[in-house]
Amino acid sequence: MELELPFDVDVNRDGHLSLGGCDALELAERWGTPLYVVDEQAVRQRCRRYRRALEALPGGGLAVYAAKAFWVGGMARIVAEEGLGADVSSETEVHLALAAGIPPERLVLHGNNKSPSEMELAVRVGVGRVVADSLWELERLGEAAARAGRPLGVLLRIQPGVRAGFHDAMQTGHESSKFGIPVEDGQARQAVVRVMGHPYLELRGYHVHIGSQILELEPYRQAARVVAGFAVQMARELGAPCAEIDMGGGLGARYVAGDRPPSIEALVETVGRVVADVFASAGLAAPALLVEPGRSIVAEAGTTLYRVGAIKRLASGQVVVAVDGGMSDNPRVALYGARYTAVLARDPRGRPEGRPVRIVGRLCESGDVLIEAAPLPSLASGDVLAVLTTGAYHLAMASNYNGLPRPAVVGVSEGRARLWVRRERWEEMTATDEVLARLAPTGPRTSGA
Repeated sequence: MELELPFDVDVNRDGHLSLGGCDALELAERWGTPLYVVDEQAVRQRCRRYRRALEALPGGGLAVYAAKAFWVGGMARIVAEEGLGADVSSETEVHLALAAGIPPERLVLHGNNKSPSEMELAVRVGVGRVVADSLWELERLGEAAARAGRPLGVLLRIQPGVRAGFHDAMQTGHESSKFGIPVEDGQARQAVVRVMGHPYLELRGYHVHIGSQILELEPYRQAARVVAGFAVQMARELGAPCAEIDMGGGLGARYVAGDRPPSIEALVETVGRVVADVFASAGLAAPALLVEPGRSIVAEAGTTLYRVGAIKRLASGQVVVAVDGGMSDNPRVALYGARYTAVLARDPRGRPEGRPVRIVGRLCESGDVLIEAAPLPSLASGDVLAVLTTGAYHLAMASNYNGLPRPAVVGVSEGRARLWVRRERWEEMTATDEVLARLAPTGPRTSGA
């Protein structure tokens, strides 16, 4: 039986897994495990593909990286250097973006219940676009802009009535979603009227987001027709301007063999053509197209390295392989039933032996499973396992369950490895515990990356 991979992996002259030109075994030895590894060049290449595809559209466009997928200084620096914007959802994400050098006019502030301080920050620093998610929020944004006496660009998020995505919890564009302003009952039209009538709010255009881990183009076509049609209708009825249409993100990544997401170019061209055609039919120039890729930029660029510990054979014959991480650094399996591919770092293309093994974590939960059935060569305690496509929604959703520190992050490029984020220390994990501080404990000091 051959090992089926979602994409080709690099192997060095020693036969080991190579990540960004670095030996995975050496990375694990130097920085410890679990360890997140991010291939910088893979990220940059995808950023450039989005930028080139959008620049070729009639109305141009901007890729706005979805910070929620993975947002640390190293990633933010690449986004800034590659000329992308950032889709941010909190004060922390805004500040990190600005610190990395992303111009505020390239930021898009999201959230269905933004805090007053987030709204005020957006006005104060000049965030280019704030996505208004409800009529209530629109009022609060108008008040914040008026208090500051500064104009604020707004994108109205509408519900396109389209279901798409790998899991129900990833579907965000349907009528029951907590996100967006309904169109059918007139609320979206009312929102347009309110923005146009407010002296400090500027209508930049409209926003939709239909889901995540989407592996086909048709849902995007449907959503593009809805939002472009609504924009044209508002232009005709109210004279409402539409300089931009933001189609959100959601393009899928390759996690297991058989995952075949559309290409970046196909997504941009398809959506851009639909929007341009709808506007052209109304005699209007095509607006700029914004997209918010996160997973499709960083997921496949990320790999998590684990060290194998206990290996046991159950009475059923099933072999269970425990690693030194689990649902604390990858909750997506428990949350969404997400599937992954693992390879043995010392022999990534090795022929699987025997029946597939069950890879589990070290957390005190029966649901702490990383891969239910992983076809792998013969394993031994101490081996390093590499789980592919872990760049998105891993560190971002990691926790300290069971008191485990969040892993370190290493960026790799052209044979060089740089520490992006060091492993958490015991003192840092308990720094906000006021009772513990009064007790003045002398806990174990953890070192490492």
